Amino acid sequence: MPSRSQYALMSTKDKNVVLFISFISAIIFFDFLIYLYIADIVSAAFFPTGTDPKVAKLQGLGLFVIGYLARPFGGIIFGRYGDIKGRKPILLMSILVTACSLLAMACLPTYAQWGAAAPALFILLRIIQGMAFGLYVPLSWVFVAEHVPRQYLSVACSYATASFFVGVLFSNAFFMWLSSFMTTTELTDYGWRLPFLVAAALSFLPLLFWRFIGETPFFLALTKLNAGKNSGKPLTILFKHCKHSVFVGMVLTLVISSITSVVVLLLPDLIEINFTLDSDLFGFSHSLGIVFMIFGCIFYGIISNHENFGKVLVIGSILLIAQILAFFYHLQAGGDYILIMYALLGFCAGIVGMVPAILVQLFPTNVRLTGISFCYNVTYGIVGVLIPFGLGYATTLVSFSPALYIAFIGFIGIIMGLYFYNLPEFKKIDHVIL
Repeated sequence: MPSRSQYALMSTKDKNVVLFISFISAIIFFDFLIYLYIADIVSAAFFPTGTDPKVAKLQGLGLFVIGYLARPFGGIIFGRYGDIKGRKPILLMSILVTACSLLAMACLPTYAQWGAAAPALFILLRIIQGMAFGLYVPLSWVFVAEHVPRQYLSVACSYATASFFVGVLFSNAFFMWLSSFMTTTELTDYGWRLPFLVAAALSFLPLLFWRFIGETPFFLALTKLNAGKNSGKPLTILFKHCKHSVFVGMVLTLVISSITSVVVLLLPDLIEINFTLDSDLFGFSHSLGIVFMIFGCIFYGIISNHENFGKVLVIGSILLIAQILAFFYHLQAGGDYILIMYALLGFCAGIVGMVPAILVQLFPTNVRLTGISFCYNVTYGIVGVLIPFGLGYATTLVSFSPALYIAFIGFIGIIMGLYFYNLPEFKKIDHVIL
């Protein structure tokens, strides 16, 4: 396997790989979230006019959910090819598929022009985009993890994770500008195409630097090793030898997906159900919380490089539980210090930044992408579909429901932290099952 020492310093080439993946990660997350911001407008363009508002809302939400349902298929089906053919060609495929699907969405005719064929084509493209996104996220962690020396593994993965939230910030800023630049009528008529065009153009940008990025040293060493008769059967190896890793990976993904879905995406809408706050101040507070979540991701990534992962996860989970409860008690008291409370919540939620480094170490090199893709996308598909509906309904009954759910996830984090704290040293990251 890779011959250079795991204690080597990070080279300029390694740093460029991390920057490259971080740049793509921000773009890809922006690409996937586009529809979330203009769901009602796109729904009006692709479904019959005069539809009951509640039905139209469900149609729009359904189109967003389809993206989550498609992710497991992309991650599992194409993820295995990354373990067989290489990380770099699969990375190229995920970028190209994302860019082309977005460009096609921007050029689609509306319902008024093509009738039922228009929403059918949009749904198909949304599925394709979701599959590409499901492949990219685990691949980004694997790509940086297999390039950098092990002593930088956690911080490199945390940079890639933090970049996803940079994409969220860019989405917020872009759609604030778009809504001030165009009226609702203009957006419904033609303006909805602009975000897809911008996203497609941004997605093609990384290809300008493609030739400067090489295949991961771990995969190159794997091809020289010749993993035997099972080298082309990563799914078979995964479920025969790595069942325990799959379970642990799915639990860790539950932590990542729940915190990201609730704190980053759903919390503003959930809070508005029971609390009344100044919309401009609250919008700025949410963006500030995401900024501090980016800092938190990198902070926890650095700390877990030097401290026992389990201990850091336990402490971080306790802080998250305390802060989410304090956040909602503060809302109930009036929300006078919402800026500070949101910033603290975002920073505490940054514990998600340290988890990917453990995911990549759970699986041997020759099934790593398959294993992470399965755990991440299956779990995220379930959470992404059930949590918006379930937590939204629960919040109408109990205003503290989001806090209680995140506290529950925090307790799972504590349990996993105690598990890893008492776990012997991981096998070498270059481990292979023959």
